[in-house]
Amino acid sequence: MRIEFKIDPHYDYEMTIQMLRGKDWEYRAKKMSLDMDLVRRINTCEGKELKQAREELENLVTNLYKDLGFAIEKAKDTYQKSWDSIIDEFSSTVEEITVPWFYDKYIVNVTHFNRGLSNWDGNVVGRWWREDADKQRRITAHEVLLAHFYSIHRKLYANSGLDKEQIWALSEIFAFALTGLEPSISKFWPWDTKGYYTDHNYPQIVDLQNALKEPYLNRKSFDEYVTKGIELAKELFPISRH
Repeated sequence: MRIEFKIDPHYDYEMTIQMLRGKDWEYRAKKMSLDMDLVRRINTCEGKELKQAREELENLVTNLYKDLGFAIEKAKDTYQKSWDSIIDEFSSTVEEITVPWFYDKYIVNVTHFNRGLSNWDGNVVGRWWREDADKQRRITAHEVLLAHFYSIHRKLYANSGLDKEQIWALSEIFAFALTGLEPSISKFWPWDTKGYYTDHNYPQIVDLQNALKEPYLNRKSFDEYVTKGIELAKELFPISRH
């Protein structure tokens, strides 16, 4: 599997619209440094008003990518160089731990508004340009691994009986496990000592995350871990609670 960094302002724009139309739009907006009046109109308006708000954001994105073009291009190039130095070992190690990749290449669009974006069973993710060339690795890996787990679940565990939120929770926990509990992977970011941390932005998954730590460390196979995750998600992250 390869990782290719690209610049796609339209992707950033479309994903920003999607984030701001979602239920956690206020939290998302704080990270984006956007005008709150524009944000509220994108979230609440429909019809002509929404169209106008979307056009305002699109113009803003276009101008930002012009003004910050050099910095974003530099980030793309340095991120690519950093990943090129580890991708062969990272890719093969993830395959050994999990299952073969479903995609030969993952596109990582370098974004301005969203720190990290994943994909529900696809191969396009996003990472913003504002980080150190090497220190971006862990979160970039996290987004790629999220996408990998979504594909695993949808293709190999389609009859699990889980809803979208439960699959999302297991995907996040899987990515925390591989990036924080697996020495053969965490060695790619030795400066990051947070491990399998739980002080993240998703307190609703912490109980399930804690419950899955030992099953991950003591698994006899990857299937055993996924199956246990499905069982515990139904118990600790039931549909009625989210």
